[in-house]
Amino acid sequence: MKKNKLNLFDTTMLVVSLIIGMGIFRNPVEVAKTAQSAEIFFLAWILGGIVSFFGALTYAEIGSRYPVKGGFYKIFSYCYHPAFAFMVNWMIVISNAGAVSVVAIVGAEYINPILLPESLQNPLGIKITSITTIVVLYLINLAGIRLSAKTQNILSSIKIVLMLLLILTIFKSQPVSNAVKPLLGSTFEGMDYFKALALSFIPIFFTYGGYQQTINFGTDIENPTRNTPRGIFIGCLIVMFLYLSINFAYYKVLGMAGMANSQSLTADLAGVFFGEAGYKFTSVILFISVLTFVNSAMLTNPRVYYAMAEDSVLPPAFKKQNDKTQVQEFALTVFAVFLVIVLLFIDSFKQLINYVMLFDSIGMISSAFAIFILRKKIKNEDLSNIFTLKLGKNLMPALFILTYFLVAIASLLSDYRGALIGLGLFAIGFPLYWIMRKVND
Repeated sequence: MKKNKLNLFDTTMLVVSLIIGMGIFRNPVEVAKTAQSAEIFFLAWILGGIVSFFGALTYAEIGSRYPVKGGFYKIFSYCYHPAFAFMVNWMIVISNAGAVSVVAIVGAEYINPILLPESLQNPLGIKITSITTIVVLYLINLAGIRLSAKTQNILSSIKIVLMLLLILTIFKSQPVSNAVKPLLGSTFEGMDYFKALALSFIPIFFTYGGYQQTINFGTDIENPTRNTPRGIFIGCLIVMFLYLSINFAYYKVLGMAGMANSQSLTADLAGVFFGEAGYKFTSVILFISVLTFVNSAMLTNPRVYYAMAEDSVLPPAFKKQNDKTQVQEFALTVFAVFLVIVLLFIDSFKQLINYVMLFDSIGMISSAFAIFILRKKIKNEDLSNIFTLKLGKNLMPALFILTYFLVAIASLLSDYRGALIGLGLFAIGFPLYWIMRKVND
């Protein structure tokens, strides 16, 4: 069965793909608008990277201590209560399906002018391309975990190379003026400085997020107690290097004002190397990012369904697995069908996604805190082959949790109505859990 498992390289590329979606090609615009100065802009990205790395190490220990399929559900069930696990993950199920569908549409919008004739440059053409993308990747994933992993490795490698080409614009462009002034014509003092920094963290942590989903693979990874933390560690280092480098390229080529006012950040940067062909280059890199994101979602989400079915909150069919291919065929099919349905009615889902995304921080905070519970629950077991934090074993998780708590507060204050709706959706999960248990027991 070892040949049907993910090796270290597979796991590393999966981590890279789970983190690098569309965010790094769009969110620096929002950070530049919020930061208003180069100092805050880069400080926010550096601190965001450091805190995310602390979080990655935290999840590396969690994944090593508790290597189970559907780990992002199981840790809530094991460390807290199955009802809480359901409440968090049922929202994630909605947001993941919605987010994947939205990203698929964005990718179709970019690639259609290159792929399709003039007659299909319309909403119908976008739906055709996005649904085709879902179906093709579904078939690849249905064929087996090895083919899924190979596809992921190829797409991720291409994406990394294309990002490095963008970063090389640093050496070709003329530097912008070193005199960088706040965009709103005012300087920061006291609380304004920290407010700008805190608000900058919201899009930054969204861009850095995703590595926590690696723990969903559990024993589908070869030697998970060693390869899960190694894959997270190496993958996050690669992402931090790419993110900081490409942000420096954005800044050097476009300047702070150029970033904040850009309508197509990546196309503006690509134009330095490729001229008028910059849009086509941008379309290709964004579409490949879409493919890697959708493929990683098809790898991870069925494993969450599997874990929920083990707790009898989903029908038993969701935990059926093809032992030859290591694929949860029913769960994968349901997820793919859900994606297509969302694509057909995407406008009805967009606002719902925004409400759910505000609540992701609860999942991050409580799942990271689970490390302290896991240490107590399995402290008497053999830890010789388990990755554990040494330096800052308590400080790193604590700083990560504290930072996400502050980000959560900033998110709630910036959209309190959306937060109340998100809270309502979260609360609905409690009675829904007991209903599902009763139906499936």
